[in-house]
Amino acid sequence: MNNKHESFIVHRYKSIGYALKGMFLLIKTESSIQVQFSLAILITVAGFYFNITSIEWMIQVFAIVLVMSVEALNTGLEKICDFVHEDFETRIGFIKDIAAGAVAISSLGAIIITLIIYVPKLI
Repeated sequence: MNNKHESFIVHRYKSIGYALKGMFLLIKTESSIQVQFSLAILITVAGFYFNITSIEWMIQVFAIVLVMSVEALNTGLEKICDFVHEDFETRIGFIKDIAAGAVAISSLGAIIITLIIYVPKLI
């Protein structure tokens, strides 16, 4: 909890700690993030191998961050839905499907970006 007597710096430091904890929990416990993290490493290695441009790096990093961030939000939303209603419920399923759809949209965009960057280098 936020202690009203904490300094701004101490509060920021704690916030960063919570964020890092969340990132590590995601990577440690969620298989979808583990797959995406592995693909991110693979694509990063490919970037060094093919010596992609600064603009390509920026776009690639943005795509990786977008997919992993949307996946993290999806995971959080799913955990909330499961907490609120443990049994199957059509409306909860609808919410989860929409959140999963957001991950699919960002993933599709990342795949297209990857193809745009790397297919010309392979031809």
